[in-house]
Amino acid sequence: MFAIIETGGKQILVKEGDSIYVEKLEGQEKSEVKFDKVLAVNDVFGKPYVTGAVVHGTIEKQGKAKKIVVYRHNPKSTHKRKLGHRQPYTLVKITKIKGK
Repeated sequence: MFAIIETGGKQILVKEGDSIYVEKLEGQEKSEVKFDKVLAVNDVFGKPYVTGAVVHGTIEKQGKAKKIVVYRHNPKSTHKRKLGHRQPYTLVKITKIKGK
C-alpha cells in the first residue's frame, strides 16, 4: 500500500516502513504524527485530498542539514557578505497508512 502526502509544501510518495526527511515538524522524538493531507492512496485520487485517509508516523530524529555557504558580493565596491545556513528537518518513519 502506498500514499502520496503533502507536507512542507512538497508532495512525497510513501509506503509503510519508509523513513522520510520532511521540513521541521513540532514534536519530540518517538512521538506520533499524523498526515491528513493525503493526495492519493493506491488507485484512489482525491480532489484535492482523499477524504478519510490518514498516514501515521513516528518522529525518529530532529536535526539540521549540512551547512551551505551563501556569499554575496557587489561588484565595483568593497561590499561582501558571507553567510551560512542549516535547514532544520525531521526524520519520520511511516507506520500505518489508512485509506478510504
